[in-house]
Amino acid sequence: MKIGVPTETKTREYRVGIVPAGVRALVSRGHTVYVQEGAGIGSGITDAEYAAVGATMLSEAAAIYERSDLIMKVKEPQPAEYPLLREGQVLYTYLHLAPAPQLATAMLDRKIVGIAYETIQLADGSLPLLTPMSEVAGRLSVQVGAHCLETAQGGRGQLLGGVPGARPGKVVVVGGGVVGLNAAKVAVGMGARVTILDLNLDRLRHLDDIFQGRITAIASSEHVIREEISDADLVVGAVLVPGARAPRLITRDMLPGMLDGSVIVDVAVDQGGCVETTHATTHDDPTFVIDGVIHYCVANMPSAAARTATFALTNATLPYAMKLADSGYAKALRDDPALMKGLNVIDGQVVCSAVANDLGLACALPEALLA
Repeated sequence: MKIGVPTETKTREYRVGIVPAGVRALVSRGHTVYVQEGAGIGSGITDAEYAAVGATMLSEAAAIYERSDLIMKVKEPQPAEYPLLREGQVLYTYLHLAPAPQLATAMLDRKIVGIAYETIQLADGSLPLLTPMSEVAGRLSVQVGAHCLETAQGGRGQLLGGVPGARPGKVVVVGGGVVGLNAAKVAVGMGARVTILDLNLDRLRHLDDIFQGRITAIASSEHVIREEISDADLVVGAVLVPGARAPRLITRDMLPGMLDGSVIVDVAVDQGGCVETTHATTHDDPTFVIDGVIHYCVANMPSAAARTATFALTNATLPYAMKLADSGYAKALRDDPALMKGLNVIDGQVVCSAVANDLGLACALPEALLA
């Protein structure tokens, strides 16, 4: 199979779809891998490193898309890339289609086979390709939140860990999944007072056991959220419904009750955000203020730690990429139920129910389209 890895075009997206070890693995199995020149620079990977393991280097993205059967990316295509997509081409990347009707329409019109990293799901409900980026984003959320709290950044000047004689800051994590767990790890490590909110009581018990009394685990409700964020210095939005738009749990009317100069980091922004006032921002202009509350809503947060994120991502995506390349997408999807859940669109139709529901479109059965 011919596999293409273009340079990412989203603002300040420094990650790349594959590392040299992944190229070597695919080339050794007889596949051709095209990598756009400069694609790995932001992650500290040179063109020479790719070429040394058998990648064919091309200078233009158009040539990558024109020659490749399978496109491996990190982020969803940007509008300038839509015309480059070819009918029947397999696009294997984070898609986040539920809050992105324009992208969904482009992929449906071009009859792209869209396999989304974020909806590949194992039998136990885990999301193996979302997990590594959730780990990175969760840990970064507290790091960037602490920075935004600095007085010079417009924050309330609260050091999360405090010092002897001065209180530590309060961090509220809404959602106890992978993002929430990793955010709590960093916040606890910094010495903050940490509260995690979640609907799943078993998950709260698990988190309580992990942290051995160093966090407060509370069953979530609208009343509890309103109460807990009222004196929080940092709130991390860490809510996920696989494939679907994130529920808006922090509403606009809650913001006036929060502390002036407090910070919200909405990690759920890729799926529309779990804060009503969220809108996607970029690393160039990462924050905005509403009702005195600083919002950090960068839609590609892990790019801030691009090298770590790129290597962590390839560890998870490569095994499925090898299946797609070795067997062809139709057989690979039929043979692997987890991979099948990653299929969002094919032959001009939506086949992921969560995406279809949020976009108001009909949902086809993928098995019928792959027969």
